[in-house]
Amino acid sequence: MNAFKAFKAAVPIEWSPNLYITLVRGIPGTRRLHRRTLEALRLGKCNRTVMRWNTPTVRGMLQQVKRLVVIETEEMYKARKQNLANHRALRPPLVISHLPPASSLPPSASSSS
Repeated sequence: MNAFKAFKAAVPIEWSPNLYITLVRGIPGTRRLHRRTLEALRLGKCNRTVMRWNTPTVRGMLQQVKRLVVIETEEMYKARKQNLANHRALRPPLVISHLPPASSLPPSASSSS
């Protein structure tokens, strides 16, 4: 589940002490008030995530830029990071042998006289 779908799950955020905020839309073309709010939240580039305390002040700032950011709780953030780590993990190597097994060779091919 990506961050946008996690936000759309409508999980209540009042009980979580920390909020993880990710900027998912670009800053160019936005209002000056929104740019200043994103600067105050320390969000300068797309797909950057910051952690902020869940206070009424921060929630008011997030209300202003709700169309530009995705808000996650700590549990949602850790689950997303774990899924991403599992996806990027190394897979076992694929070993292909093009030679037939020695038992399936005809007797004339196996003896070299």
